[in-house]
Amino acid sequence: MSHQLNRRTFLQASTLAAASSVFSGISFAEGAKDPYLGLKMGLQSYSLREFKVEEALEQTKMLGLKYWEAFPGHLPMGSVPKHIESQKELLTKGGVTLLSYGVLPFDGNETAARERFDFAKAMGIQSLSADPNPDKVTFDLLDKLVAEYDVAIAIHNHGPGHRYDKISDVEKVVKDRHPKIGACVDTGHFLRSDEDPVEAVQRLGKRVFGVHLKDVKSLPGGQKQFKIAGEGDLKVTELLKALKALKYQYCVAIEYEENAKNPLSDIEACLKHVRDCAAKVS
Repeated sequence: MSHQLNRRTFLQASTLAAASSVFSGISFAEGAKDPYLGLKMGLQSYSLREFKVEEALEQTKMLGLKYWEAFPGHLPMGSVPKHIESQKELLTKGGVTLLSYGVLPFDGNETAARERFDFAKAMGIQSLSADPNPDKVTFDLLDKLVAEYDVAIAIHNHGPGHRYDKISDVEKVVKDRHPKIGACVDTGHFLRSDEDPVEAVQRLGKRVFGVHLKDVKSLPGGQKQFKIAGEGDLKVTELLKALKALKYQYCVAIEYEENAKNPLSDIEACLKHVRDCAAKVS
């Protein structure tokens, strides 16, 4: 048939239809208690990397979320006004507010860094999740740019062997730097590094400008396995308490990297666990 859907389109349509059925009950009545304690619960859009941006935005809406940290595959960088306008229209149509973006590399190249900050400022982004070179030239430049643009840099830890493996690695490079240079606390990667994500939030304090919420389970033999939130070692209730104590105003982004082609039910299970934990926080 000339109008027959190709297999990919059919599968995507089927996924959206199924998700709509599963998640149609996710709505929070006006005036009801915020199930996320007033925290800006959102999604790292990398969780939906197998889907085009329009589909990812629709799925985000199905999950009852309205905040994103976008990865560049969904929203390419660019500072040309027409590009910015089209990106904003896309997000507005999808009902999503873009709070953060990344993860982006930074070095001493000021031209390249300004392109990223220009994009962030034009899009209204609060923070850039970043992997900056840990040297004086890079951080002197970031000191200048966060002050000029009023956009925070959130250093992302990326697990064992990474240059920001431990909480102390981040503390060392942000010490005495501009107050808007801080951390994106990736809970899963800190667990992989045998670090406590709750302690990371407490120690880094007002320098926490991003959270990637994911869970990891320690297995026999020292192996670590990514899990649905609540099935691993992450202390979600304590994490929420720590963020509330900070009066944290940045994105708390669920990042689920497993089951990339069909992640919605797993992501909703993560969100349900967060809501259940939030209900325990006074």
